[in-house]
Amino acid sequence: MHFDTITPPRTPVPAWQAQALCAQTGADFFFPEPGSSVREAKRICGMCEMRSACLEYALDNDERFGVWGGLSEKERLELRRASR
Repeated sequence: MHFDTITPPRTPVPAWQAQALCAQTGADFFFPEPGSSVREAKRICGMCEMRSACLEYALDNDERFGVWGGLSEKERLELRRASR
């Protein structure tokens, strides 16, 4: 058996993700450098029909980086703490 030919399993891409505006925009807005503004990402999320599915995915999968469903890392953390 040649281990260099084995491809690791891929995590399935959620169905909503292909329809999300971020998929058409690029990751730079949604994963900014530390200390950078997330204003543009939140504006794009605010127009996206997949926003609630995105946020649910981020919370279910404990996404710790970037803007998901219109919320920053800090906002998602606060939401998790409030729902306990």
